[in-house]
Amino acid sequence: MAAASAYQSSAQAPDWLNKGDNAWQLTAATLVGLQSFPGLVVLYGGVVKKKWAVNSAFMALYAFAAVWICWVTWAYNMSFGDKLIPIWGKARPALNQGFLITPAATPLYPMATVVYFQCVFAAITLVLIAGSLLGRMSFLAWMLFVPLWLTFSYTIGAFSVWGGGFLFQWGVIDYCGGYVIHLSAGFAGFTAAYWVGPRAQKDRERFPPNNILFTLTGAGLLWMGWAGFNGGGPYAVNTIASMSVVNTNVCTAMSLIVWTCLDVIFFGKPSVVGAVQGMITGLVCITPAAGVVQGWAALVMGVLAGSIPWYTMMILHKRSRLLKHVDDTLGVIHTHGVAGLLGGLLTGLLADPTLCNLFLPVTNSQGAFYGGVGGAQFGKQLAGALFIIGWNVVVTSIICVAINFIVPLRMPEDKLEVGDDAVHGEEAYALWGDGELYDVTRHGDDTEHGGRGAVAPVTTTPNREN
Repeated sequence: MAAASAYQSSAQAPDWLNKGDNAWQLTAATLVGLQSFPGLVVLYGGVVKKKWAVNSAFMALYAFAAVWICWVTWAYNMSFGDKLIPIWGKARPALNQGFLITPAATPLYPMATVVYFQCVFAAITLVLIAGSLLGRMSFLAWMLFVPLWLTFSYTIGAFSVWGGGFLFQWGVIDYCGGYVIHLSAGFAGFTAAYWVGPRAQKDRERFPPNNILFTLTGAGLLWMGWAGFNGGGPYAVNTIASMSVVNTNVCTAMSLIVWTCLDVIFFGKPSVVGAVQGMITGLVCITPAAGVVQGWAALVMGVLAGSIPWYTMMILHKRSRLLKHVDDTLGVIHTHGVAGLLGGLLTGLLADPTLCNLFLPVTNSQGAFYGGVGGAQFGKQLAGALFIIGWNVVVTSIICVAINFIVPLRMPEDKLEVGDDAVHGEEAYALWGDGELYDVTRHGDDTEHGGRGAVAPVTTTPNREN
């Protein structure tokens, strides 16, 4: 019997193509894409005050779209192409079929799959930075910030650590983005928040989530999507992919539980939003180590991921003049900056030599816990983190100052007072209340029913407070 056409070699399915690996890598990339859209779009839209729901979700959506165009036009090859300098690749498009359908260097599938997988990683980094700037950054300024930061900051980190740059050659371990994505996003977001300035004072004082169930929906997409985030790291369906997915879930579950327990011990109540933060710190912390540490190490990392960022966010933040001064809306410096740094350093302690040897880019590496050259590995992890932090602080500052010469970074006060309706002319919910411009043509003349033109009985006035 002749083999089914799907299993026969052809121009569309050449002999070198590993269909299983290709199918998984496309699936993993799509899972990571779903983390941004709709994952973080929904999470941001639900976790902010009602009057900022549309703007927050739209910032995430715009970033996802803009990164795609920049990535295939110039940024992919700046991150993974031929070396220009030790920290940067040569800019060129990744659009030609001669490039996209040729086999990648190591994985047995076309370059188009690699371009897709790495694009959604770049996109989620910008979406994470948005979390520091919600509720006051000018949307026009954000439209400029996304391509500039991708070009002059993300590509540097990606090439240096993953694309064959000096940190890659030196042996810094970042399994799937603890430094390139999360550490970068945390410190870039915090730096940008400093330059943009704070939210309106009443928003800083009271900023309750408008829909916690939406927040949980977005959080669920994040957690489940991380199977593609870390499971796609080896570029193949292999034992490391399986190990990394298990480690990811172990660390995340433990971090969530530890954060929730600390909330109960110190504040007397378990917080759903707190649990989501603990989930995120667990996901972030395990990311640089997911495929190179044992299960017991993932458990230990979960304990630390649920406690150290909790301390910096809940205790240290209130005592530090700098942390209180900079208005990092969703605390990205803690959930991604601190957790990413913690994960990278713990990788330098706990990376298992056997697992490292199974993961091609970091062969002959091991954590300090295992002796030998492990102490040097910890030093490499620390130095790599300092480079990523320093570059992001400096370059993000330059980008923000430059943008401010073109358009203001922060919205004017009248828009900050109103929110979505003033910025976009759209509202998240078909309800009139705080943060919406009252338009008679849209809402009707309510002077006969206790609206703005009359005094309504106290007993019949609904509470519209966000």
